[in-house]
Amino acid sequence: MTQRYSLAIIAGVGLVAISSFFLNTRPVAAQTQRSTAVFDSDGKMKLPTGFRKWVFVGAPLTPNGLNGGTKALEASGRLYFPEYHHIYIEQKNVDAYLKTGSFPEGTVIIKELTRVLNPTFPDGSRTEPSGRGFFNGEYNGIDATVKDSKRFAQTNGWGFFTFGHHPLPYAASAAESPANECAGCHIQNVAKTDMTWIQFYPLLRDKKGY
Repeated sequence: MTQRYSLAIIAGVGLVAISSFFLNTRPVAAQTQRSTAVFDSDGKMKLPTGFRKWVFVGAPLTPNGLNGGTKALEASGRLYFPEYHHIYIEQKNVDAYLKTGSFPEGTVIIKELTRVLNPTFPDGSRTEPSGRGFFNGEYNGIDATVKDSKRFAQTNGWGFFTFGHHPLPYAASAAESPANECAGCHIQNVAKTDMTWIQFYPLLRDKKGY
């Protein structure tokens, strides 16, 4: 009788442990799946979802009015983004960078653009209760960068994708951008910091963590 009772207790404990394991691991598995770059059969990257819940590391701004105006920039042939660059990275990859100084394979970095809010001055600024300055306007485009040393061996281990430089909605998928459009600039200017503009992101630049 005692032996049967003991076996029943052990079985019960085992069931509780197994149930707890699945309950605790399901959300993690889902999060990992949402945060991983997905490619279709043509090699196009699917638009990432849920990235606005990732770690927000910075927002550089290069408005037209401070760079010679739209016409001057177009005439120069330079790539330019006259918007805020909202940069998002998954927390696990931020943590890895803070520990090692480089991003792990599979890292996805999202750059979502927002226009400056309804400019009233030639330089793109406007006056608000806090003073004259630049303020976030509408969404206006999204780019993604993926670290995969095998897939993107020709561009220093990173692939670059643009899902549209325009207001919402964005494209559902995107082909890899030619090296001369994105990767070349990163290789030339920030190859030593894992192809990322670390100097613009205080959290990564100063490695202070949270």
